[in-house]
Amino acid sequence: MRHILKNVLTVSSLSLLLMSAYARADEAADVGKLLRAGQVGEALQKVDAALAQRPKDAQMRFLKGLILTEQNKSAEAISIFTKLTDDYPELPEPYNNLAVLYASSGQYDKARAALEMAIRTNPTYGTAHENLGDVYAKLASQAYDKALQLDSGNNTAKLKLTLVKNLVGNTTGGTNPKAAMAATAAPTPAAPVKTNSAAVAVAKPEVETAKPEPKTKPAPIAAANDKSEEDVMKAVENWAKAWSNKDTNAYLGHYAKDFQPPKGESFKAWAEERRHRIEGKGRINVKIESPKVDVDGNTATVKFRQIYTSDQLTANSRKTLHMVKQDGKWQIKQERAGS
Repeated sequence: MRHILKNVLTVSSLSLLLMSAYARADEAADVGKLLRAGQVGEALQKVDAALAQRPKDAQMRFLKGLILTEQNKSAEAISIFTKLTDDYPELPEPYNNLAVLYASSGQYDKARAALEMAIRTNPTYGTAHENLGDVYAKLASQAYDKALQLDSGNNTAKLKLTLVKNLVGNTTGGTNPKAAMAATAAPTPAAPVKTNSAAVAVAKPEVETAKPEPKTKPAPIAAANDKSEEDVMKAVENWAKAWSNKDTNAYLGHYAKDFQPPKGESFKAWAEERRHRIEGKGRINVKIESPKVDVDGNTATVKFRQIYTSDQLTANSRKTLHMVKQDGKWQIKQERAGS
């Protein structure tokens, strides 16, 4: 597959305003000039020098992530962008760039989850919407390929696979995104930014196979449009949000009346222990990654990767929630760590 996801370092007006307290515009501009001149090594040296003085400088960290991406150091770039999403969960660009890196290594479920987070933080972020469509198209192509492996005479699957490939190009193989220089993103009238801020972007490679006319968008995957699954995921996301906000009453409200505490204690004892642990923390951030939902009537199972961060602990683990629909709401009946 020739990847067509857009890797963004054209920082939005909101992002620049949030980052301006941590970065000096002249340094960022110098890094941008070096990148436009193809002097990637020199740009990295300048970024590292700035980070040695200001390790938490958000814009310089973002620039370093893009430089590492350009150098094909994907693991290091992923680490930087992941930490930026932890420190600045309101910024969509790090999520988008994580998706590009995941897609370049064929991790499309992770790419989808990252893009959904980007869109959740900024619903008007057009690049993330376009990238998400490309990821769905890739996932659809893989599913149609599998269908044809199981039944080579499935003409409907053949037709759908051809349509998807015509839309996004041949979906076999893979290449890393290639960086290209671009001008600073235009600021919105409500939030002006300095014109000398550095910005680069990763270009979208030309697709070898021509797109059909008129232009169409990939058909959504059926699971993504399933109302029950959407309702279940919304409930899970609100549960994680209440936990992150340390809103204990809202958090406990996501558990069913017949919730089964993991250690067999009473619900009251379990709830008091949870209240003490949550309200006793300074900062909490809970993120849901790579969720998989299975709905059967009024019951559902949700498996996902839970990224938990507090002042004292960072944990990355698998979690499974067994949920039931009670009084029109999806609530947690049982939860367990691991797959």
